[in-house]
Amino acid sequence: MEQWIKELLEINDEDEKKTDKQLKIIKAAVEVFSEKGYSASSTNEIAKKAGVAEGTIFRHYKTKKDLLISIVAPKMGKLVAPFILRDVEKLLSDTHHSYEDFLRELIMNRIKFIKKHTAVLKILLQEIPFQPDLQALFVKHVASIVYDRMHKIVDHFQKKEEIISVPPPSVIRFTVSTVMGHLLVRYFILPNIEWDDEQEIDHTINFIMYGISSIPRNEAEPNI
Repeated sequence: MEQWIKELLEINDEDEKKTDKQLKIIKAAVEVFSEKGYSASSTNEIAKKAGVAEGTIFRHYKTKKDLLISIVAPKMGKLVAPFILRDVEKLLSDTHHSYEDFLRELIMNRIKFIKKHTAVLKILLQEIPFQPDLQALFVKHVASIVYDRMHKIVDHFQKKEEIISVPPPSVIRFTVSTVMGHLLVRYFILPNIEWDDEQEIDHTINFIMYGISSIPRNEAEPNI
């Protein structure tokens, strides 16, 4: 945990040198928020776990919510966007790349990210429905950026006739909700169930690419 705590602090404010006490506060806050939830946690409890005075927390963060946002906000844009931002140009220029390959890379990349940042993501999932500030950050750093890049990707593969001709927003919503649903169940809702990861990833990709109907699409369409 120490390494990614340091990474988080560097992302949060690259110009300000962080102290050992700040590292301890962040680490303690992540553990307490993740275990008990934001509402049930207190700065006094965080301070005790960090081995600092409660006043030390408020010298760095004006409120408990500021502490929460300082932990979660740097991870917002890293949840999905960096992978898409980094690889989109390569993806669009690679004539051998398929949408199915893209999905597999996306899922595998996000699995690595989730395993590394499980505690912070758990906090995000717990609190985003109840925190308007986090919702706004999510829209700004994740939703809007991802939508723009995904639109280009979907348009690219529709032109290659790998994806059916439906509005790109519909493809994006279906793809993102299916991938995120897979990851949420696997790592947050039912993390301890028996699970063949490789097989379930294949099922998820096949579901996105081909749906669940056993009837060929042209036969399933009603006669008009």
